[in-house]
Amino acid sequence: MAAAPTALFPPDFLQRLEYLSLLSKRVFAGQLMAQKRTRQLGGGVEFADHRQYDPGDDFRHLDWNLYARHGELLLKRFQEEQDLHVYLLIDASKSMAHGAPPKFDLARQVAAALAYIALADLDRVAVVAFAGGVVEEMPLTRGKGRALALLQFLEKLEARGEETNLSNLVAEFLLRGRRSGLVAVLSDFYDPAGFSAPLSKLRHGGHEPHVVQIYDAAEADPGFLGDVELTDVESGRAVKRTVTEKDLRRYREAFDGFRKELAAFCRSRGWGHTTSRSDVRFDDLVVSMMRGANLVQA
Repeated sequence: MAAAPTALFPPDFLQRLEYLSLLSKRVFAGQLMAQKRTRQLGGGVEFADHRQYDPGDDFRHLDWNLYARHGELLLKRFQEEQDLHVYLLIDASKSMAHGAPPKFDLARQVAAALAYIALADLDRVAVVAFAGGVVEEMPLTRGKGRALALLQFLEKLEARGEETNLSNLVAEFLLRGRRSGLVAVLSDFYDPAGFSAPLSKLRHGGHEPHVVQIYDAAEADPGFLGDVELTDVESGRAVKRTVTEKDLRRYREAFDGFRKELAAFCRSRGWGHTTSRSDVRFDDLVVSMMRGANLVQA
């Protein structure tokens, strides 16, 4: 399987994805292994417990050894491993096109890596691009043979959506009644309405959120002084002002506080959280995510 080399996916990209797949010990597992196992009656892979026999139950699932010893009719219950559903939600709003390199490029590369690892593990993967709501979607797919189609889908995405609206995204996402799974949200999280309520709704909807926050170095430390005109790339709103050293200091503190707030919010709920500048290598970031989840050895 070979993909045409592009700036987003260079010639060795698939080789790097395969390396990450081999390195991973189920990068999506971690706390989510419980989601990959569902209790079934008999025929499973691992014994779980017993339950009382009810008229009509299959006699093949009775624990005959227990019946011989104690005369009790109890059925064996097993845990049977199920495939995990992985949903990758990628922010395609205009602010994601900002950066050197653009935040959107890293988001798509990381999404490709996470998707490839899941596909190699026979999990099911869907990709959803969003801005004011869902703008593009690749439905659930399965198997490494779908990796090329997934890369082509990601390559065609553009960060030109309207202002980010996480609430609309989550409402649309949950409305479609998707099976519970891991939901990785890759975004700069510049939503004027905030992130806490929509991310909480994802969890209440039975999903396990993992947040990947991407920012540009210049956003953390703009470094300009004097008379400037600042324009919101998503809303188009502009403001003129004179930027002083004090203003820059307050801005840096506010930006750092915003990143720490999101991290603390996820940490307090036991959710996965990763934050990164847009100029890091995607595979370094994914390895860091795996090591943070204790899935690979340092």
